[in-house]
Amino acid sequence: MMQTLKLFLAAILALAATTGQAAGFRLLEIPADHDGPALAGAVWYPCAKQPEDVKIGSYVMSVAKDCPVDGKELPLVVISHGWGGTFLGHFDTAETLANAGFIVVAINHGDHATNGRRNSDFSVLLERPSDIKRTIDFMLGSWSDASRIDAERVGFFGFSRGGYTGLVAIGAIPFFSNAQQLCEDKDPLVCERARKGELPVLPHDTRIKAAVIADPLSIFFTDESFKNVKVPVQLWQSKYGGDGVTPESVTAVAHALTSVVEFQIVPNSGHFAFLPPCPIEMAKRVPEICSDAPGFDRAAFHQELDARVLAFFRKNL
Repeated sequence: MMQTLKLFLAAILALAATTGQAAGFRLLEIPADHDGPALAGAVWYPCAKQPEDVKIGSYVMSVAKDCPVDGKELPLVVISHGWGGTFLGHFDTAETLANAGFIVVAINHGDHATNGRRNSDFSVLLERPSDIKRTIDFMLGSWSDASRIDAERVGFFGFSRGGYTGLVAIGAIPFFSNAQQLCEDKDPLVCERARKGELPVLPHDTRIKAAVIADPLSIFFTDESFKNVKVPVQLWQSKYGGDGVTPESVTAVAHALTSVVEFQIVPNSGHFAFLPPCPIEMAKRVPEICSDAPGFDRAAFHQELDARVLAFFRKNL
């Protein structure tokens, strides 16, 4: 069984490598509008140039920076990070998809790592689905290479709070009556409105045709939340959970989803296993994010994760 899995993963990654020579990479900023502030982010995409090592923040990526986009009618995948993350938090998955012919965009939400002023605000959870809609609007509209995207093939990848974000974006309805679990004194008015059920309806985006959701924050969902979710979902669950996400809560999402679901439980894994292996400097700074259970190989797992995510989007986009 393991040998078959290894051959499957190798074949998927080899197929990805034949589509383009490198993942192109550009930083971007989505302008502020009446729905929210400017969003910083990045785009990975197929590129005909050879890659180089490019260091941004703590991570070293193998990309061709600022090279022209190679291809047309390309599918688009939007990535949403977790609490305290950044648009670079799933760069390995973005590279894998870009090498295989996808355009991938990731943005910083209001609770990103360098925004300590807001990353505990409950209101960020209300903004996140709108961030995704604004990002797709920008990529299909104002982005310089929007004409190269097939607007009928849009996917989503989200981890932790990003998983919550994606579930809402594809049609799930959150219920915020227990919002006090995440509310703090700095955000009293929004929290009080949440408890009273007075918040506006959060936006869904029917342009998203498939979603990969990893260890989602799901305390705001019930079985009734998912009746309008119709797109295929690949749902990942860590064995032990963490950071407010329990294995039982993710299993409940899997059982409640009425769409086609690929459900994967990762043995011996904690919540942060879905982040790529940490560089040494990052491992020293935030060991709680970078440490795994004895015997768990995060690098090997990410080869499997990236290959299965790619296979899912190939099938459904």
